[in-house]
Amino acid sequence: MQTDTQQDLIPETRLHEFTYTDVWNGFTQLVPLSFFVIVFGIAFGVASAQTGLDNVSTMLMSALVFAGASQFATLDLWGADVPIIPVMVTVFAINARHLLMGATLYPWLRELPPAKRYGVMLLASDANWAMSMQAFSRKEPGLGLLIGGGLALWSFWIIGTWLGLYFGNAISDPVSLGLDMVMGCFLLSMIGVGPKNLRVFAIWAAAAGSSLLAYWYLPENSHVVVGAIAGGTLGAFWTEKKS
Repeated sequence: MQTDTQQDLIPETRLHEFTYTDVWNGFTQLVPLSFFVIVFGIAFGVASAQTGLDNVSTMLMSALVFAGASQFATLDLWGADVPIIPVMVTVFAINARHLLMGATLYPWLRELPPAKRYGVMLLASDANWAMSMQAFSRKEPGLGLLIGGGLALWSFWIIGTWLGLYFGNAISDPVSLGLDMVMGCFLLSMIGVGPKNLRVFAIWAAAAGSSLLAYWYLPENSHVVVGAIAGGTLGAFWTEKKS
């Protein structure tokens, strides 16, 4: 294991590198938080069964989509004739924040081949993204944490979905227990110790300002898309210089 002095010697140009050990460490770090993900997976499994979606389709959705809020929204639109376009628009709107995540991670992702770059982002979610950004702010490699943490969250989400399908009524209303706030509070705490520079501040300011304007003047829920596109676009064009 590297000491703090050794970590300080890692050049900026190598922070995108990761090993199997880094991925495993990321997995173990996110396991405690992943237990809360099981609760939401159970709730999704129960809701899916009540909607009439078959078990195989439910498990495939959790395995391939891996986006809790989007999956719940899709269930609200599910029926005999699934409205494909509204489902696609809804999923994109809810997950538009990933544009902003990609923009903040771009200084390190750009060092990877395209296939590996987009493969890494398939596992990005709020918690492991926040922790990887915290690592980068300490001048430590963060992509292993992003991948390993994503694998932990993804695995526990699938386990929770299965438990919800087969053991039904364990937790029917996680919101009543306040568990819906766990991810949000965790994310805010990680952002507080994340990178602090003019570029990051400008990206978040652009996302927040445009999102507020959209919330006031545009159709419902469009602020999610507008904020993410504004912040993500700025981050894509305003790239950090290599050290």
